[in-house]
Amino acid sequence: MPVIKILPHPEYCPAGAEITAPAGTSICEALLEHHINIEHACDMSCACTTCHVIVREGFQTLNAPEEEEEDLLDRAWGLEPQSRLSCQAILAGANVTVEIPKYSINHAKENH
Repeated sequence: MPVIKILPHPEYCPAGAEITAPAGTSICEALLEHHINIEHACDMSCACTTCHVIVREGFQTLNAPEEEEEDLLDRAWGLEPQSRLSCQAILAGANVTVEIPKYSINHAKENH
């Protein structure tokens, strides 16, 4: 199973973490399953940018982003070349390292 290394984030994962998830799982699903409660205001339907992550390692091993995801990412805070919506980034067989950005454009938490 692929390992997802989450870099420290002051709110969602202060100490950082390493979790595993089966190939075919989205990064967002894996984080939520391991109680790393990343925002996902649209309930993982690719309609917002609150689950934006930056893939620091393993970016090329994920599925290619669809045009809809790329259009949404243009509105994400702190966009970088290796940005993905974690609800759309599907794990293959390789390990990845992700950073959850400090901010999002969401003005209120949805508490999913």
